[in-house]
Amino acid sequence: MDVALSKHGAWVLRAFFTLVVLFLYAPIVILLIFSFNSSEVPTFPLSGFTLHWYHEFLVNADLRDALKTSGIIAAVTSLGAVLLGVLSSIALVRRRFRGRAVVSALLLSPLVIPYVVFGISLLLLFHQLGVPRGVPTVVVGHIVISLPYTILVLVPRLQQIDATLEEAAYDLGASRLRTFRSITLPLILPAIVSAFLIAFTTSFDEYAVASFVVGTRATFPIYLYSALRFPSQLPQVIAVAVVVLVLSLTVIVAAEVGRRVVDRRVGA
Repeated sequence: MDVALSKHGAWVLRAFFTLVVLFLYAPIVILLIFSFNSSEVPTFPLSGFTLHWYHEFLVNADLRDALKTSGIIAAVTSLGAVLLGVLSSIALVRRRFRGRAVVSALLLSPLVIPYVVFGISLLLLFHQLGVPRGVPTVVVGHIVISLPYTILVLVPRLQQIDATLEEAAYDLGASRLRTFRSITLPLILPAIVSAFLIAFTTSFDEYAVASFVVGTRATFPIYLYSALRFPSQLPQVIAVAVVVLVLSLTVIVAAEVGRRVVDRRVGA
């Protein structure tokens, strides 16, 4: 008999799953609790309930600038990563060419390369090319690390689409561009939206690569890391971290739920 199907085995698996969930989400819950603490020192017992720290980060000009910079970088990064991801996914799924496995491994390699190593490599590259560090250099780095996630979302979706639909369009005289616009694009649009949201979240929260190639305009994660050195700013950091965490989780969960719903409808 399978141990996992036994009474004790099922109990052990449930207990293990509960511990994993607690390990992952307990820090977020504690952070949420401290964001409403009236004291500047995040310790138990709480001194009282307040929304003061949320108001403080809303009126903090430097923090708003960092959020704006990260938003711009994440938006441009998402557009670039999705565009390259769509082109790469179509080539990997619909085309047969030599070295396809090598190209696929190369495109997905940022998943296994440490971000610190990649950030140092980009820094050296931009220095040798004479490219000044700034928002464009951060965008380039984030596109590279976001591209694998878009490919991993788009490739399975393209594989589910019957290639004969596109071949029928070709037989009826449609060009490749018209076929993509009228057949392929509507079918992969939910996956494109999911890939865009995942790339946006990845870029917005990324710190390691940005810390090497950022210029004078600090991104949001870099600002948070710098603010941690000042105890007086810690409550604001906790409050804004809670907001970003909640928004990031909401976006990712919504994107995944939407993708699964569309996949079920297409499958049906």
